[in-house]
Amino acid sequence: MMLSLRMEACSSIGAISTVMRRFAFESSSTGSISQLLSRIGGCLPTTLSTENGVIRYLVFASDEIFSKTIPILVSVDPVSSAILRIELSESRKAEDWKRHFECLHDNGLEAVYLVSDDGQGIRAGHAEALSDVVRQSDTYHAVAHRLGNWAHSLETGAYKAIGVEHACERKLTSAKSVHVREQRRLAWEKSVAAANKAVTLYDDFSYLYRCVLGELNVFDVNGNLRDRQQAEAGLTAGLALLEELNHNRLTAAVQKIRRALPDLFHYLDVAAEVVNACKALPIDDESLKAYCIAWQWGKVFRKVKNSERKKKAQEQEQFCLEIAEGLHPENLGDVQEAVYAKLDTIVQSSALVECINSIIRPYLNTTKNHVTQELLNLIMHYHNHRRYCDGVRKNKTPMELLTGKTQVKDWISILFDILGEKDPELLLAS
Repeated sequence: MMLSLRMEACSSIGAISTVMRRFAFESSSTGSISQLLSRIGGCLPTTLSTENGVIRYLVFASDEIFSKTIPILVSVDPVSSAILRIELSESRKAEDWKRHFECLHDNGLEAVYLVSDDGQGIRAGHAEALSDVVRQSDTYHAVAHRLGNWAHSLETGAYKAIGVEHACERKLTSAKSVHVREQRRLAWEKSVAAANKAVTLYDDFSYLYRCVLGELNVFDVNGNLRDRQQAEAGLTAGLALLEELNHNRLTAAVQKIRRALPDLFHYLDVAAEVVNACKALPIDDESLKAYCIAWQWGKVFRKVKNSERKKKAQEQEQFCLEIAEGLHPENLGDVQEAVYAKLDTIVQSSALVECINSIIRPYLNTTKNHVTQELLNLIMHYHNHRRYCDGVRKNKTPMELLTGKTQVKDWISILFDILGEKDPELLLAS
């Protein structure tokens, strides 16, 4: 049974079955293992619950992921990365999300604010179940991802136009007759104009794109908290300039971003409260500002995939931390950890759900569109109690980060304890 539950070693029931047959385990058929895992998953909850009825206030990062065409509604605590609820659903309409949020409430989990994309179902579900809670539009999906797709598209278009120009130039130089040379000269001039237009469009867009993303930063280059009204005004101006590029499809994307503006900068209001809380720590304002810039660069380091940008972000974070150390040399580690922990509660994006998606995707892919709630329960238990091997959460489990309590046992030992309480016959039979 231990081998049959080693999810980190085997990503499919078929693989588990092969291992069990190799070691001569009984009930090693795919069907038997599937029934066993389903029975185990049935003993596990779909929603986390607080102990002794204590209410826990968290930021909810909520989104849908899919197993083929089947929607799975997920809410995550973005600070600890713990899955709060994972739910197989027939649809993702308002009533589905309303029930999802009500289940979290019934289990003692209250939203400080909700971070989500601008899907109609989740917006309507929030309005019905969490009307007194602010909804923060996901800045990644609303702005960065939407415009980032255009950055790639326009760059590709510019290189393609340059390639056409070079091809026309080669044809022009090989022309023999006056008539052919004139025709190819006209084609070359046309390609030069098209290439210049494409390159100019890409350059102008790239500059404005960086400016727009800069408006989403929590802190300015000096570590000061950015003013919400100024950020909104800067983003609005940037969007207006993007519309002046006179690209119809890009303008349509900009208009979608405009519709998200009313809910886009709530995180700056939260950040103001967080910064005030940080000021109660034993550090001066200049040291705090250095920490704030370092934290912001640390976020960039974890998000970007480009190796050069990643290296630059890491260097900038370390440089700012060294400044903070010079300003506040005593107990640096403790203060840095405390500041970072508070700043991590400023959540702009529900992208962590995408990270959860990437973690559990191998298991979903092996279900061949036959995912069950029991399997999702088992995946949720595994993720919440497994220990990170690297990253900012290294050597911690999501439940340790969520509760602040040390987790002595590993995830499978905890699972056996639950089975011993809820289905002891299963353990005896195994």
